[in-house]
Amino acid sequence: MADPKGFLKYERVEPRKRPLQDRAGDWREVYADLEPAERDQQVRTQATRCMDCGIPFCHSSSSGCPLGNLIPEWNDLVRRGDWAAASDRLHATNNFPEFTGKLCPAPCEAGCTLSISPLSGGPVAIKRVEATIAEKAWELGLAQPQVAEVASGQRVAVVGSGPAGLAAAQQLTRAGHDVTIFERDDRLGGLLRYGIPEFKMEKKHLDKRLAQLKKEGTQFVTGCEVGVDITVEELRSRYDAVVLAVGALRGRDDTTTPGRDLAGIHLAMEHLVPANKQCEGDGPSPIHAAGKHVVIIGGGDTGADSYGTAVRQGAASVTQLDQYPMPPTTRDDERSPWPTWPYVLRTYPAHEEGGERKFGVAVRRFVGDETGHVRAIELQRVKVSKDPETGRREVVPVSGEVEEIPADLVLFAIGFEGVEHMRLLDDLGISLTRRGTISCGPDWQTEAPGVFVCGDAHRGASLVVWAIAEGRSVANAVDAYLTGASDLPAPVHPTALPLAVV
Repeated sequence: MADPKGFLKYERVEPRKRPLQDRAGDWREVYADLEPAERDQQVRTQATRCMDCGIPFCHSSSSGCPLGNLIPEWNDLVRRGDWAAASDRLHATNNFPEFTGKLCPAPCEAGCTLSISPLSGGPVAIKRVEATIAEKAWELGLAQPQVAEVASGQRVAVVGSGPAGLAAAQQLTRAGHDVTIFERDDRLGGLLRYGIPEFKMEKKHLDKRLAQLKKEGTQFVTGCEVGVDITVEELRSRYDAVVLAVGALRGRDDTTTPGRDLAGIHLAMEHLVPANKQCEGDGPSPIHAAGKHVVIIGGGDTGADSYGTAVRQGAASVTQLDQYPMPPTTRDDERSPWPTWPYVLRTYPAHEEGGERKFGVAVRRFVGDETGHVRAIELQRVKVSKDPETGRREVVPVSGEVEEIPADLVLFAIGFEGVEHMRLLDDLGISLTRRGTISCGPDWQTEAPGVFVCGDAHRGASLVVWAIAEGRSVANAVDAYLTGASDLPAPVHPTALPLAVV
């Protein structure tokens, strides 16, 4: 039984970050390493704040964790110091808790009962507890490979090695199927490898899970684009089922702003991928921020990743632009009532390392130099509204005043438009929806028989926790397709959406 007064006894304490001057000068994770005994005691205290709230919205798939993580259970086990049982309960619902513990924005904390009022001191530090349980699982030798006792004789191909593909593959391998993951990049991991900067999650955590999958029997083929290096006909003839976990990597651009064709203007992923490859030892990135005035257009996660990357590359300045006004620092109950995801100002560790954020502004035009390279940006104050008839966003200047700021490197981080156009989909006869995603039926099966979809390819660019949840769910569907029934968990339905005010 949890301590119902724990949140009254203890304050929420965030993990300590490394000093600014240290972390901005290297690529290690931003959070400080604590001695295991000190870390364990701090986290046990934080877990004690989890109260006996009756209805735990934190593990509801609509208002909290789509994986259905048994958060109150493992919080109480951590409070009591039973790390082995806590690891067992956490891994029962989550294949990769170190990924979510480091990268997920924690909708579970937004749904925590202690989020109802700021007078509670803030929600339980669920994400910190989760990450520590994962660390302890490796330290205590609890994260062992789970090799299937009986082979099914069925073969499954998973296209894509991001979190959705890895989760689906691990579940299906553990169910006894012969699973092969095809990855077009030279290394495994998808966006976990080349989209997430090292300072957010060191790749050693990814490599440990990949080693676990290999020991369980999952096979990997890298540097192979399905539809090009192996034909769809070959794939269908070799495998009894196919899972598409190809992501939604088609970056959104803005080609209408004057000067967009100037050199030095890129999509954010064109900057992040080679920066991550440089961290892997592949040599200098061709798009580097050293000594440059960097402007990032877009205020989300990808923008923050580019922000921290530019700082570490030695940018002369970093400015992040957002069309919307600065959000409030506390939840507005009318706009985003508990337990929905709150509309509040989110400050990432990268924003503490220097630079500036500007809200309520938009680019009027890009200014070039005599060589055709961007040298500045003209900004205007704007207001974003929605047309009541069409529902389209309209960005309207609210002032004729124009501000010019220096810009040698401009990065668009304004989201993704869906799945990339690829030969694979054409040869399977699969068309994209208006949102640029791949649709499926209630059994996760696409319009191509025996071909399933999960993760961002199905949902659109979303959270790592949703990718893992969909990967686990599609594994259940594939297992049932191959064997007639499945005991694998299926935490979400293809139509599942987070709770929101509309």
